[in-house]
Amino acid sequence: MSIIEAIVLGIIQGFTEFLPVSSSGHLELAKVILGDTSVPEESLTFTVVLHFATALSTLVIFRKEVLEIFKGLMLFKWNEATKFSIKIVISMIPAVFIGLLFEEQLAAFFSRNVLLVGLMLLLTAVLLLLADKAKNTHKKVSFSNAVLVGLSQAIAMLPGISRSGATISASVLLGIDRTKAARFSFLMVVPLIFGKIGKDVLSGDLNFQSSDSIPIAVGFITAFVAGLLACKWMISLVKKSNLSYFSFYCAIVGIAAISYTLFN
Repeated sequence: MSIIEAIVLGIIQGFTEFLPVSSSGHLELAKVILGDTSVPEESLTFTVVLHFATALSTLVIFRKEVLEIFKGLMLFKWNEATKFSIKIVISMIPAVFIGLLFEEQLAAFFSRNVLLVGLMLLLTAVLLLLADKAKNTHKKVSFSNAVLVGLSQAIAMLPGISRSGATISASVLLGIDRTKAARFSFLMVVPLIFGKIGKDVLSGDLNFQSSDSIPIAVGFITAFVAGLLACKWMISLVKKSNLSYFSFYCAIVGIAAISYTLFN
């Protein structure tokens, strides 16, 4: 992988991780366009590194909220910080369950499966359109909501289904305040990403090669900076109920991906 390709993929990951258009789906499509010939394990390694970069950008954007959560937990009381943390843990369970049981099957999807990406992008488009039409409320995330939003996050492990789009859409359709939905959506994935990377490092699944160290580093930095910009932008877009634009975009890209598969 060249440095230019790493920059392009880093920008794609940084923006699409937060914008509801599926970062994993766009990375797979970009690999096809750029002619990436890495084996699935190497491809997955680069994808994990880019996700780690956007997880760090999430912590930077929500550093005040994260600090407040830790301060609240240190009191060892049943307070809002404790409740929020438990909801985050609950939301993680479906994705952890699916990830552990079907790890090999999921990894196989990250090998330029254009048809799957196209179909899942169409599903994302439908979810975003439904969420954009939903009425706005001021409800908080409940424990039962955390379970349902967690299920949507597990489904979004497939390339082409936007994780932020699926979780925010599920939250909004459940009647949760849009700003709270975006905050919960972005924070709930951070422990999963760090946990995934920790597991892969300990098990040796990440396939780093010295020749790829510079492109990986460049991709990491690019994804981190792009993620900072996209996260702030997405919060503003969710507040203004502008998800339908992304719905149309996902539909167009999805149809293009399906057409590419059928005619090649």
